[in-house]
Amino acid sequence: MMKNPRSLLILTLPGAVLGFLSSAYLAAAQEIQPLKIQDAITIDGRLDEPAWSQAAAIADFVQFKPERGRAAAYATEARVLLAADRLIVGFFCRDPEPERITARLTRRDSALTDDDCVCVGLDTFFDRRTAYYFFTNPLGTQEDGRLSENGRVGDDTWDGEWRSAAVRIPEGWSAEIEIPLATLKYDPKKGTSWGIGLGRSIPRAMELDTWPGPTEAFGMVSQFGVLSSLDLEASKKKLEVIPHLVGRLQRDERAALDAGIDLRWALSQEISANLTVNPDFATIEADQEQINLTRFELSLPEKRNFFLEGSEIYSQRIQLFYSRRVADIWGGAKLYGKKAGTEFAAMAILTRSDDDLDLPETGFATFRLRRDIFKSSTIGFLTANRIADGRNRGSSGLDLVHFFSDMLSVTGQLAVSYGEYDRSNLAFYVRPSYDSATAHFHLRYTQLGKYFADNANAAGFVSDDDRRELDSALEKTWSLKKGFLERIYYSSNYNIYWSTAGILRSWQVDQWLECDLRNRFSLELSHAEEFKLYEEEFRNRTSTVELGYNTREWQMASLGYSFGRSFNSRFRLWEAGLNRKLGDKLSLEYDLNRLVLDPDPEKETTWIHVLRLDYFFNKDLFLKLFFQLNSAIEKKNIQLVFVWRIQPPFGMLQLAYQQGSLRFGERGDTKPALFLKWALVI
Repeated sequence: MMKNPRSLLILTLPGAVLGFLSSAYLAAAQEIQPLKIQDAITIDGRLDEPAWSQAAAIADFVQFKPERGRAAAYATEARVLLAADRLIVGFFCRDPEPERITARLTRRDSALTDDDCVCVGLDTFFDRRTAYYFFTNPLGTQEDGRLSENGRVGDDTWDGEWRSAAVRIPEGWSAEIEIPLATLKYDPKKGTSWGIGLGRSIPRAMELDTWPGPTEAFGMVSQFGVLSSLDLEASKKKLEVIPHLVGRLQRDERAALDAGIDLRWALSQEISANLTVNPDFATIEADQEQINLTRFELSLPEKRNFFLEGSEIYSQRIQLFYSRRVADIWGGAKLYGKKAGTEFAAMAILTRSDDDLDLPETGFATFRLRRDIFKSSTIGFLTANRIADGRNRGSSGLDLVHFFSDMLSVTGQLAVSYGEYDRSNLAFYVRPSYDSATAHFHLRYTQLGKYFADNANAAGFVSDDDRRELDSALEKTWSLKKGFLERIYYSSNYNIYWSTAGILRSWQVDQWLECDLRNRFSLELSHAEEFKLYEEEFRNRTSTVELGYNTREWQMASLGYSFGRSFNSRFRLWEAGLNRKLGDKLSLEYDLNRLVLDPDPEKETTWIHVLRLDYFFNKDLFLKLFFQLNSAIEKKNIQLVFVWRIQPPFGMLQLAYQQGSLRFGERGDTKPALFLKWALVI
């Protein structure tokens, strides 16, 4: 089924980030020695201080795409400075057509590769497995996040405190990225060398350039260059206190004032602790309504700040911890760090009772341990527990990521759940895979006990159990130098599973073809055939065609039509999406879904409209409107939020208007409410 534009952006973001930061094998030539400075540098995007001309220039960028390994078509120079408490990276980006430089995105953590942009990746533990990444565009907009498992997992929810600025110049544009050492975790005792990767995006040419290069596969932190001669000491920042106040005015209700506090404590440069009391979730964006033609629960993204930092460490194929299981939090504590090759995280949370959802007061606890082994492999352990009414339920397990080479790897997991059922509660999978810059192939075998999910889903997310499953996937991309076609992407997926008793429950075949044309139109075709056994046998099928237009400057439009059979109903699905800049500061995103089922005994035929309007006075002062309508459940949800980041990214003032339920799939009768939130970093 066709992905809507926003979903496609989210799905492709980790791949774009991982590919953008990939770098070549470690070699003597792929090394940077930063210039150590005493004088202050003004972060204004202009590389005009004497230190910049004294620092060594890195200019041998190469293309990651479209012609991997060729010299970059657009000349880029980078330089690195090191002060006592911060690292500063400068970029000089030449462009023969400076009037065509794309710079439209102003929202933090936008997918900045849709603009002209530059980035730096830092492997601060020099473990060749994990890294931070920092992007900025010609407007100085910021995007940051973390890579883990040798770049296999990307997480764009991490937010750090750092500064960036950029400016257009006659030769193109230049940028400065200043990263306080206190923002990063690293081992001061082994702080003489870090891994580093640099990159630049030119979207109108579909070009991504990297240093060092050429790269052989997406996201390999082990292929970063070396930032040497650092001689770092531990940073001085130890404790952040972030109090917040939330005032609420709601129709027919008494005015209310809530207070809470977050503490971020750096126990050392490698280990940090977080404490939250009465965290505020009032002004987060509501869950977007989606079309679901399956019989399985949908996994929804996490948006609450308490869970975001370090969330990548919980990423697993068999998901033992799913933070959306945690409802209204009274208080919680987190511990996260890495020392001597061992990464660890622990979390304890107490939630309030919720009469509307029939939830008692509940405690959640998780513990995650991951150990580096061999060159770039890891072995880990995770346990997640929920306790309510004196009963414990959850799961524990081991997982492995092993790289035989930079392109050939195997992943696996073994878990057991506990609680109401003490039988048929084991789960495991093994998945060998091959990844290159233009291709992917994997085989996977998974086995889930009949009652595994009944226990595990108290704290985790397992959509279905009682299966012995075999699946494979093949993906290939071709970049064409001539003709009307510019890129072709093909993927196929084959899946079949039986019950643990040996009964065939399902098989599915998916085929997908995408074509990008040089005139910036695109065409996508897909088809899926499946067999499902529930109370009876079903043969489902979906065929989709989508036409799109993408300026490669964030603005795009798409129109898709799907038809087929879903269980006992025929269906037709129209989908449309639009991203549009309405001037320099105002942007619009619109998604439309129209589903028609025949017959429709559950009355699921629906219209879903989702509209986002963002007005940015600057990158830290903006106004956001979110509106959605789901006609099947007569749901209407409106949010209007004004945000002033006084101390980005955490200290802020927010004024929000909300109406309608924020929860996915619920109509809700929430009365209109006005919120005022103030948070300050002390």
